[in-house]
Amino acid sequence: MQTTQYVAEILKELNHSADLISDEEAEKLVNGILESKKVFVAGAGRSGFMAKSFAMRMMHMGIDSYVIGDTVTPNFEKDDILIIGSGSGETKSLVSMAEKAKNIGGKIATVTIFPDSTIGQFADITIKLPGSPKDQSEGDYQTIQPMGSLFEQTLLLFYDAVILRFMEKKGLDTNKMYGRHANLE
Repeated sequence: MQTTQYVAEILKELNHSADLISDEEAEKLVNGILESKKVFVAGAGRSGFMAKSFAMRMMHMGIDSYVIGDTVTPNFEKDDILIIGSGSGETKSLVSMAEKAKNIGGKIATVTIFPDSTIGQFADITIKLPGSPKDQSEGDYQTIQPMGSLFEQTLLLFYDAVILRFMEKKGLDTNKMYGRHANLE
């Protein structure tokens, strides 16, 4: 198969994935962000990169958003939300973060393949995404892609869709957001 044919296959998988995401679950996340004082994101590996891009876009919208582990991340408090992207929902460092956030009394959201996972049990808001875990031994979705690629790609697109929904609810457009874009580079 040629590279462009693989691109077409990946796009078919992503298109199918979009049909499997619950609008009701997504809307709960949008509202959870709107109701929170600060938004924290976390993820490991490639899911962590998707979380960072999500935090950046939220910052562009004027939301106080932070990536867990960055040097300028403030304290998590009870009026805040922690959004964890984890395919398995079992990554030890992320489980620990969810447990700490729960003990503080803040809201927890998870975007995962497995809503009944350990992180899912801590979560107030759970969004199920299709995909296969890294070892592809479980999951209800078959993919031609290696490891967790389908989940990670769907996670990025889902986060971007949440941004668009938030923009719609707040009456924001690209021009207003661009004013918050880094200007010292």
